[in-house]
Amino acid sequence: MKDILGTLDLWQQDREEIAIATLVDLRGSAPRRPGARLCVTRGGRMAGSVSGGCVENDIVDRAQAVLDGGAAVLASYGIGDDVAFRVGLSCGGAIDVLIEPFRPAEPWQAARHAVEHERPAVLAIALAPAALLARKLALLEDGSTVGSMDPDLDRQVRADAQRLLSLGGTRVVTVPWQGGEASVFLEGFTPPPRLFIGGATHVAVSLCRMAKELGFRISVIDARGVFATAERFPDTDELLEEWPDRVLAERRLDAHSYVVILTHDPKFDVPALAVALRSAAGYIGIIGSRKTHERRRARLRTEHGFSDAELDRIHAPIGLDIGAETPQEIALAIIAEMVAVRRRTASTHADRG
Repeated sequence: MKDILGTLDLWQQDREEIAIATLVDLRGSAPRRPGARLCVTRGGRMAGSVSGGCVENDIVDRAQAVLDGGAAVLASYGIGDDVAFRVGLSCGGAIDVLIEPFRPAEPWQAARHAVEHERPAVLAIALAPAALLARKLALLEDGSTVGSMDPDLDRQVRADAQRLLSLGGTRVVTVPWQGGEASVFLEGFTPPPRLFIGGATHVAVSLCRMAKELGFRISVIDARGVFATAERFPDTDELLEEWPDRVLAERRLDAHSYVVILTHDPKFDVPALAVALRSAAGYIGIIGSRKTHERRRARLRTEHGFSDAELDRIHAPIGLDIGAETPQEIALAIIAEMVAVRRRTASTHADRG
């Protein structure tokens, strides 16, 4: 959504009639993922993509018909379809695309506001039956909703939508409705993940570069100014010459926050871990061997009162076990573990020094 908002604003200022096409379902292989959007104006201006060029020409034609008639349509493209063959969808997949007149109604505006202010939200769009097509509901971080597809349908998809508030991503859910079935596209918008790195080390340099490619907002924190320099960390969003625990205590660490401690010094490590453990951070990892970490755990138990269950939140030794040795390889292992946690997959750990 965020990629097209500026274009939509510009076109609205120009008083353009706009149709918006949203990729809502994918079966097999296709160039774009659900949630991709293509915008088309009455005058033929285009922005975005739903297939990397495979079906755009046909969608533009359908968009003009939608603007003429004023009603949304759900178009399907697959390699077995004559239309798909003509437009070139030769990647072996099948996609469903919702094409509708763009009307910035309250649910869309609520989701947009959340995206622009980096807050979680879910936009639900009814796909079937035809009587409900394109009706929308927005679910916000505080549990409130804006708009409605149908009161009973809203209630039935709420649990699935709630899960996407923290996970993000998309899915199509099918639920019983009035003696038949209803189908709803759910699109979860989550804020960019935040990575807080305690320790401006060689591993941190590589980790910043990799995390930036994956869309993380990065803060590097180190009280040792000789290490925390802009020359060493051109990829960070924030470079702070401060004690990590003090910065972490001032920030709102939530499920989208990742804390990585690389200082390898108890006077930095233990206070930073204590702050992170008292937060809702989605990932907490620290470098060091198992023997070193057992000493940390003992201090965190006796000095800060943490239970073993609470201490088990810490990923240590940090990173997936890929046999990493160099700073670059260790950074790769760390970012891989962060992604694994983000995607809720199991991870293993390796001894690192």
